[in-house]
Amino acid sequence: MKKKILVVDDEPNMRELLREELEEEGYEVEAAENGEEALKKFSSGDYDLVILDIEMPGMNGLEVAGKIREMKKDARIILLTAYSHYRSDLSSWAADEYVVKSFNFDELKEKVKKLLS
Repeated sequence: MKKKILVVDDEPNMRELLREELEEEGYEVEAAENGEEALKKFSSGDYDLVILDIEMPGMNGLEVAGKIREMKKDARIILLTAYSHYRSDLSSWAADEYVVKSFNFDELKEKVKKLLS
């Protein structure tokens, strides 16, 4: 059975790019454009992994990660951001992995594979 991933990013192009890259790797991918939509989908779906953008309007990815952990303690979460300063933010410890955005998805794919194996 395919592993199911929820991708959360407010940028439509990035959401679609992530979806395509991960589907090519054999994963089933659903997307959400903000934290509220992500939490609704997460609470009604059975996801093996959540990839969260940190910088989003409304609820940011760190807040969403915290709420996902409250719903499911062992949820696997990757934080994805263009800003490396979040590495030292204590609340980013709510995630299993942290990836700085780039148009080379090798690092992200490696971390996804590691978390889902």
